[in-house]
Amino acid sequence: MILETLTVGPLQVNCYLLGCAQTQQAIVLDPGDNAAAIQAALRRHGLKLVAILATHAHFDHVMAARPLQEATSAPFRLHPAERPLLAMMRRMALAWLGYDPGEPPEVNGDLLAGRPVIFGAETLEVRFTPGHSPGGVSLIHHASRRVFTGDALFAGGIGRTDLPGGDLPTLLASIRDQLLTLPDDYVVLSGHGPASTIGEERETNPYLVEDAWWTP
Repeated sequence: MILETLTVGPLQVNCYLLGCAQTQQAIVLDPGDNAAAIQAALRRHGLKLVAILATHAHFDHVMAARPLQEATSAPFRLHPAERPLLAMMRRMALAWLGYDPGEPPEVNGDLLAGRPVIFGAETLEVRFTPGHSPGGVSLIHHASRRVFTGDALFAGGIGRTDLPGGDLPTLLASIRDQLLTLPDDYVVLSGHGPASTIGEERETNPYLVEDAWWTP
């Protein structure tokens, strides 16, 4: 699988370009900003965009989705519980960044657990990982042993839960039940910051170690 990470926008979101080397079909995950750079990466790899996906709908992860949609006609998909957050994109971006990014993308389909994302010969498993937001999802490429966690799990941290729809117990349960059940060697590719592994986070993440303060 072709994989390129682009760090985009004022909040330094990791936007992932995933491509099938056999068919040149590609998806973009969490296009937070800079649609021109994302399109340039697609051209550089000779890829055709067939889907635009978001792990969740916070503005910093979706601001380039509409420009990409208009340029390529690729469908945009996210979990249905994220639609209210998507509707807040302009207001939240204005409050945080001081400018209006324009209309949010049109939602063309859902990202749901049990419905894999297929592009060319590649497949992503979708797991429901709410808590940072009501409808957060993580996507797993088992063939390369990678998991794209959005803002649920970071290297050495977890997503904040003080934004609308956030809930700490829900997030910790999502991580425990949906992410820490993966093998230790799976690479964690999150929405911000460096990569890690499930094993590293299981052993060293201060929110996840056995004696963490939140453990019941």
